Amino acid sequence: MDLSRRQFVQRSLLSGIGIALVGNVGAVAAAAPAVAGGGTAPGYGPLIPDPRGLLSLPEGFSYKIITEAGKTVLESGEPTPQKHDGMATFERPGGGSVIVYNHEINVGHDAEFPVPRIDGLTYDPVAPGGCTVVEVDAEGNRISEHVALAGTSTNCAGGRTPWNTWLSCEETEARAGEDGHERDHGFTFEVDPHDREANRDPKPIKALGRFSHEAAVVDPDTGHIYQTEDASGPNGLFYRFTPPASALPLGPGALRALGDDDGVLEAMKASDESGRHVDDLSRATEVGTTYALTWVAVPDRAAASTSIREQVGDDEITRGRKLEGAWWGDGGAYFVCSYARIEDSPGTPHDGQVWFYDPREQTIELKLRFEYDQDDATGFDGPDNITVSSRGNGLILAEDGDGQQHLFGVTTDGQTYPLARNEINTGTDLAPEFSEFCGPVFSPDGSTLFANVQNPGVLYAITGPWDS
Repeated sequence: MDLSRRQFVQRSLLSGIGIALVGNVGAVAAAAPAVAGGGTAPGYGPLIPDPRGLLSLPEGFSYKIITEAGKTVLESGEPTPQKHDGMATFERPGGGSVIVYNHEINVGHDAEFPVPRIDGLTYDPVAPGGCTVVEVDAEGNRISEHVALAGTSTNCAGGRTPWNTWLSCEETEARAGEDGHERDHGFTFEVDPHDREANRDPKPIKALGRFSHEAAVVDPDTGHIYQTEDASGPNGLFYRFTPPASALPLGPGALRALGDDDGVLEAMKASDESGRHVDDLSRATEVGTTYALTWVAVPDRAAASTSIREQVGDDEITRGRKLEGAWWGDGGAYFVCSYARIEDSPGTPHDGQVWFYDPREQTIELKLRFEYDQDDATGFDGPDNITVSSRGNGLILAEDGDGQQHLFGVTTDGQTYPLARNEINTGTDLAPEFSEFCGPVFSPDGSTLFANVQNPGVLYAITGPWDS
């Protein structure tokens, strides 16, 4: 039975999740408040309206603003760029966190606060996107912020590597000569949060393919890299990259050293229990649905004349609408489909799916599903970025749906609860309406949840009684 967004539960499949994701994720559903009748409600109680009109949180929780587009200042003197998106945290020598985060800006945004094109750190002088790195102390106080990657476009999500770097993904297929671009885009770049020299002369990892990248995860045992594609017309693909044996084990500098055609890039093909091909993930309507996988080699990963997703037919691969966040853990990859509608998917409409890919069994399993209700704009919908507790007690999803936007949790017994609500709606060009949350991730010690609101571009540090 499908459940509405307000009643949604995962019913049976979250137990046993023990995922150590970006920043050693802390417990998000550790203590539930008491309710009438002696039971407990999930999470930390109702959200308390923020008198500042920025971020509403449960009682006992508080926030600090770490960066804000156009207001905080970089080491180089320019204002913090806008369009905050995916991010990761790393241990800071002496305590605290080093945070690397994307700015999803493209030429068409006519950005008021672009990523500054710093000499030696700029890929394409026309493109306004990139990454910045922020250092905060153990109390969550901002120390500094600097540019780590500039001259890229539409840097959306990405992924943390086992060797403590960040893969920044361009969600675009813009070509040189389009909108004034001097170089091709649609690539993944590696950013080192600690070694600034390693970020000089940015080099796209062309072996990973040129397409509308969303997120990336790395199998620490095999070196396989899995990537999601947020695209339509036709819908995007889920990719596997197998590095050449000569590059293993992967580590600092290994991806940068790859040749453009090194390794093998493949796209996922799923089959149901009867062996029938599944053309689109929207076909799955039951939590627990499991598909067997094979992989189809990509003909031209450079997409010289045709987008990769158009190089293979619907009978050869499996597509998904709005393939979004992906994180490695529990021995596999979790990835999100944000929504599907009749007009853009062949299956049943939904308001979000979370899948788990098991590399040992070569299967994917539907873990979460949100029923589509066109008349219900009050519940959670449109999951995007995902963070899973390292203690096996639930997950956090960033909402990118209708109406007000939330960070919300799901407990191991399948109950949902609100964790934060974005209250910013300034009516300005930067924040004309309620904006999505992006990149939720805990500090390395699990004491602080960092999360972005994309527009106008705010990075929050949220603290509270996570373990009380």
